[in-house]
Amino acid sequence: MVAVVKTRIVKIGNSQGIRIPKLLLEQLNLTGEVELEVEDDRLVIRSVKATRCGWEEQFRLMAEQGDDHPLDTTTAPLTTWDDDEWEW
Repeated sequence: MVAVVKTRIVKIGNSQGIRIPKLLLEQLNLTGEVELEVEDDRLVIRSVKATRCGWEEQFRLMAEQGDDHPLDTTTAPLTTWDDDEWEW
């Protein structure tokens, strides 16, 4: 079922905004910070995805497939600074 709700653009300080009915917010589970994007002639509002969301699963899949090795193993060092043993 598609819910169509009419609302008005209202003045909020020096900006303008819209009031989103509680029913729609609950239905979409929108809380806190959201992202706004213009797609064609539409304003899209979506929940902000957590930073690095899903990375753990992707790393696990990479390890299972043997694709988790360093990419720069053949890169030569740029300096010889660390070649000699350090003295403290």
